[in-house]
Amino acid sequence: MKVAKAVLFMRKNRPVARMLFGAVPGMSLGLRVFLILVLGSGVLSAVAFGAAAPKTKTADTQAAASSEFVGSDTCATCHDEVAKKFATNPHTKMAEMHGAKGVTCENCHGAGKAHVDGGGDTSKIFNPAKHSTKEVDAKCLGCHAVAHANFERSPHAKANVGCISCHSVHAGKESDKLLKTSQPGLCYSCHADQKAQFNMPIHHRVNEGLIKCTDCHDTHGTFNLVNLRNTPDQNAICTKCHTDVRGPFTFEHAPVRAEGCTTCHTPHGTQNPRLLNMPSIATLCNQCHSPVSAGGVHGLDAGSTTVTPCVTCHTKVHGSNASQAFIR
Repeated sequence: MKVAKAVLFMRKNRPVARMLFGAVPGMSLGLRVFLILVLGSGVLSAVAFGAAAPKTKTADTQAAASSEFVGSDTCATCHDEVAKKFATNPHTKMAEMHGAKGVTCENCHGAGKAHVDGGGDTSKIFNPAKHSTKEVDAKCLGCHAVAHANFERSPHAKANVGCISCHSVHAGKESDKLLKTSQPGLCYSCHADQKAQFNMPIHHRVNEGLIKCTDCHDTHGTFNLVNLRNTPDQNAICTKCHTDVRGPFTFEHAPVRAEGCTTCHTPHGTQNPRLLNMPSIATLCNQCHSPVSAGGVHGLDAGSTTVTPCVTCHTKVHGSNASQAFIR
């Protein structure tokens, strides 16, 4: 019986048979016949045309699943305060994408029929307040995984700071990102050290609203330290604003290219001019150039802090197109 089916298959599918067996050099006739007999027509069909993927859901099961959803209008009968605020919520796009026929509440909270039939039984619905941070994050990442692919490796996730720690899903004070409160106050609620730095005399104007924490940091995670945003050139985080030192330059200051701006500058705030890491420019330069200061034309002692600042002569410390010594 098996032989008859195999032979019938080969007769009906001569091109496929040639493809399978004729294109293999050195295959003996006996081996080809053996493969036909053992594999049979059903397996050969699967190899030739690809086995059909098993259907995960039939029409009946899909209909049964859809019947478990009650729709946002039903939710609004009890949760009217939330429903009123939800009209301008970005999550309403989930329903609008389906011609206003899609579900919104149940995308996050799960099918609501059991919850409604149980008279509002909270155990029959997904309530973020009664679930762990990881479980809530998994719900959010079900839609936002592409935009925030690095969140699970971020310091926030590792510290158990989840999505709803910063975002109010129903109605945030900032409707665009649904933040619980605006920046930088939201960030300062955890990052008190940085708040103190931004209160120093010389600081980036975050408190004044000129820039935001998220202009430099991707709070949802990157491959860089302290969640710094990913750019082809990491100095671009600074030079997108400080365009006068962007370059490229013919003669580059090696620390700028290799280690970045924070080699000499502190990004948040300090008491030093130009956000330098040290109050004395000579001391800052001598961390790398003390042998130069000790001899040659400079005639200075190594590590001297009482002399004319280096940048009096070396005015182009970020890079120069004219001087290898960054004098002009």
